[in-house]
Amino acid sequence: MRKNKFMKGVAIATIAAMSMGMLAGCGGGKDTNEDKQYKVGVVQLVQHGALDQANQGMIAGLADNGFVEGENLIVTQENAQNDQSNLQSIAQSFVADEVDIILAIATPAAQVMAANTEEIPIVGTAITSFEGAGLVESDEAPGYNVTGTNDMNPVEEQVNLLLQLVPDAKVIGTIYTAAEVNSQIQVDLLDKVAAAKGLTVEKRTIQNVNDIQQAAQSLVGVVDALWLPTDNNVASAMPNVVGITDPAGIVTITGEESMVAAGGTATYSFSYYSIGYNAGVMAAQILKGEADPATLPVQSPKAEDLTAVLNMEAIAALGVEVPQDLLDSAKKVNAAE
Repeated sequence: MRKNKFMKGVAIATIAAMSMGMLAGCGGGKDTNEDKQYKVGVVQLVQHGALDQANQGMIAGLADNGFVEGENLIVTQENAQNDQSNLQSIAQSFVADEVDIILAIATPAAQVMAANTEEIPIVGTAITSFEGAGLVESDEAPGYNVTGTNDMNPVEEQVNLLLQLVPDAKVIGTIYTAAEVNSQIQVDLLDKVAAAKGLTVEKRTIQNVNDIQQAAQSLVGVVDALWLPTDNNVASAMPNVVGITDPAGIVTITGEESMVAAGGTATYSFSYYSIGYNAGVMAAQILKGEADPATLPVQSPKAEDLTAVLNMEAIAALGVEVPQDLLDSAKKVNAAE
């Protein structure tokens, strides 16, 4: 069962705190008459650029498909501030309110929502691996009440980008949260890619944002460049990372664009607004009764949506030589006017 898999990734105390009397909300196949007010519960794990964009995209995807806030849609927005007990309280509130659908942004948020209801449809986004997180039986046939859009990183392409900017790199450093399933999956991919290219990976795990500066400092003088996954703690504290790595002359390749805008050197990624929008479209299909989350496949970012992003301010400060073809094709942020 999903919950047996899920409990491996979520604290037992959180599961034990679940109310035994919770009532499940309604599932798919809803009456879409114009007079109905649909209740949507949106839970975002923490505030940072990528998740904010995904949130905005979800609401836009719903609106463009007939579900407009203030007209036929009542939206309850909750931010868990990266706190497990907050997630639990939010989940219980959504179930008690009998929302029609839950939109969950980031892996831990979706996991706790799924632990609290098997009836209310859940559409997630900014989740690296639905299967790895125990949320679905498979991406092709979810099997439960959860589906959505993943944010699986193009790790190999990101390492290739790193080598374009730091051709002599031999040792890559990374920082990630030990308890984040999504981060571990990405780091495992990094290990495979690095091994195939003859590179060594130096890893530093953290428990929360308070550990980031020490982790970054411990990599100075050890690594030739830094690669960071779409880790929620790391993404929310990018200035703390680059405040140490930039003065040390370390190029930082990030998992997504907003981390570059916040100080990272470069990335090769996709728009989080786009994957959020696609999740919103999926949520609209479920609300209309046109789709069932158990059979609606999880969607992945499209190859054509991927692009290189360069932080021109960081590149200038670090003295990085950018190949002309990359400079011509990349999206540029923090460029001088």
